Amino acid sequence: MIRIGLTGSIGMGKTTTAGFFRQEGVPVYDADEAVHALYRNEAVAPIAAAFPEAVANGVVDREYLSQLVGKTPAKLKELEAIVHPLVRKKQKAFIEDQELAGADLVVFDIPLLYETGGEKQLDKVVVVTCDPAIQRQRVLARPGWTVEKFEMILSRQMPDAEKRARADFIIDTGKGLEEAQKQVRDIVELLRMESFLEDSKEDAEEE
Repeated sequence: MIRIGLTGSIGMGKTTTAGFFRQEGVPVYDADEAVHALYRNEAVAPIAAAFPEAVANGVVDREYLSQLVGKTPAKLKELEAIVHPLVRKKQKAFIEDQELAGADLVVFDIPLLYETGGEKQLDKVVVVTCDPAIQRQRVLARPGWTVEKFEMILSRQMPDAEKRARADFIIDTGKGLEEAQKQVRDIVELLRMESFLEDSKEDAEEE
C-alpha cells in the first residue's frame, strides 16, 4: 500500500483535489476533519484542563482556541502536545482499516504536512498549487476573511515554492477543474501500477 501525502497552502484547491482522489476510489484521511472530530470528543477534556475558556457546552470552540494560541508560540506548542498524539492514533487506525480492506493507495490530506515533518511517514507527496493571484482571490472571497487573516495564515505555512521543490507530484488547480482532475487521474494510474509491481515482486520473493 502506497501512502500519499496531499498538501498545499491555503486557497490552492487541496480540498477539491482530495475529492478527485476519492472519485478515483482512493481512501482519503482528512486531517482537518479528524481534528474537528477530536474537538467534539477525545480532545475536549485535556483541552478544557489546559484552556478552560476555549470549551463551551462540551465542545471546543475552534475559532476562539485559534485566536488564543495564534500569537503565542508556547500555547500553540501546548495545544499541539495534546492534539498530535490523538491525531496519530486516528491515522494509525485509518491505515489498519485500509490495509484490512486491501487498499493499494491511501491519501493523507494534511495542510501542514511539511511544517510538521509528516512527509517522513509517507511514500509520496502531492502538492497542490496555483498562481498567487488566484490563491488570494479565492481566500478573500470566503465569508469573514480579511487580508490580515490571510497573511497571518500564510506566515505559518511553508512557502509554496519550497513545497513544490520538495514534492513528488504537483497539481496546478489554476488551469481549471478538468485539468486538475486529469492530473489526479494520471497520478493514481501511475502509482497503482507502481503498487502492483511492488506487490508482484514481493509475491515472487516469497515463492
